[in-house]
Amino acid sequence: MTRTKELLLTESEPLIPKHGGYRNLKSFQLAQLVYDLTVRFCNLYIDKRSRTHDQMVQAARSGVQNIAEGSKISGTSRKIELKLTNVARASLEELRLDYEDFLRHRGLPVLESGHPALMRFKARKCRTLEDVQAWVSEERACSMDKHGPARTGTDTAQSQSVNVGESPCQSFSYACLAANSALSILNLACYLLDRQLASQAAAFEKEGGFTERLYRVRTARRRG
Repeated sequence: MTRTKELLLTESEPLIPKHGGYRNLKSFQLAQLVYDLTVRFCNLYIDKRSRTHDQMVQAARSGVQNIAEGSKISGTSRKIELKLTNVARASLEELRLDYEDFLRHRGLPVLESGHPALMRFKARKCRTLEDVQAWVSEERACSMDKHGPARTGTDTAQSQSVNVGESPCQSFSYACLAANSALSILNLACYLLDRQLASQAAAFEKEGGFTERLYRVRTARRRG
């Protein structure tokens, strides 16, 4: 290797590369939205004294915090970044199961991805808790117009599926709509984290971690 190439290597590979841009990650933004939604959801629909309330909030928080911590530590440890990203993914999977359990235990439906209500939700591309609340309110108002006064309990779950052209709104409770909106966001967040993990694993396998980078930088500087 020529001296020019060694110097270029030293300049192109700093000891601590740029890191910590987690706020720009779509996975982080979605995880943060899920956290905000979960806090409100649990305060409204889960007994605050129950263990489930605390576990759901903590799982949502873990998803956010571990994405951020992994991003910040990536400058000196890709191994720990990979581990923390996986912890975030596991936490959101736990939370997804909690929402599914909530619906199942109450006889409420988990809406399919192609359901008209969820299609309208996805089209809104909600970024804030207020955006999600607006969608829930609109869907609820629509169902009231189509079906009359709200039904509660298992009656809500027995609303039959309809074609979009016949009736775009079904009678779903606020809790059912809120839980399904959270599941929709979680599905996308988990998908993005799976891709993020694959990318981090490939980079770690190809380039190594901090120790390997330290060796390359020091070797290049000594030869320079």
